Amino acid sequence: MKPISRTVRVSVRGAWGAGAGRPYHPAAYEVLDPADIADVLAAWPEPAGGAGGSHGAFECMCLGHDGAVTLYEASGQVVRSLVPARAEPLAHLLGPDAPDGIPARHRARWVRAAPAGLREYAEALAGSGAADGHRPAVPLAAVFGWLGAPRREPDDAASVLAEAAPLRLLADAPTADLAWAVRETDRAGLEGAVRFFAGEHFTGRHPKRRRVPDTARNLLLAHARSHRPGDLPVLERRLLRGAEDRVRRS
Repeated sequence: MKPISRTVRVSVRGAWGAGAGRPYHPAAYEVLDPADIADVLAAWPEPAGGAGGSHGAFECMCLGHDGAVTLYEASGQVVRSLVPARAEPLAHLLGPDAPDGIPARHRARWVRAAPAGLREYAEALAGSGAADGHRPAVPLAAVFGWLGAPRREPDDAASVLAEAAPLRLLADAPTADLAWAVRETDRAGLEGAVRFFAGEHFTGRHPKRRRVPDTARNLLLAHARSHRPGDLPVLERRLLRGAEDRVRRS
């Protein structure tokens, strides 16, 4: 059995000249899907002097080298690591701009997983990085759920996009609307809400815009206490008590 056939994870560092059209492409991502890994191994260049040559790719002896592709086996041991030349099929397969490349697959998978009403917005961001000023008419509670939903491969090539897209929709929302959405969302939404309220988009607001009614505040603190204890101190400091909850009239 060839050594590279033991690969169960591929780490990719560097974008090989990602253009401005991919503002959400991460500096590093992982490949875990078996079909994607099989394609990586099929495109892996032959060693220098082997059949077909290496076309300029060179072995990378230091982990973390920008532009390096590293194969790992199940134990976490490195199998191979190299820096492919730009003309290599492997570089094309792993680059962000190739329509048939692995990053494009990751983005497409993320778009398909978006909640109803958000897929068109997600597709616009995944395609060009812009949504043309379009703000989908989706309740903020659903956006919290989108942010907090567990992902099968959280470190894939859509990882930055998956974090940035829902935050764009939440960042400018009034605190009163966000607090009401906390009351309406589900468990995954509470996960996303805690992440948002503990993050810079909320903590950087003026104190007057950090006043949250007790019902929403207690829900956020309770979820953080049980599921995200690292965020609890930030929430306790930054979530200021607001006016009592009021029943909304339609």
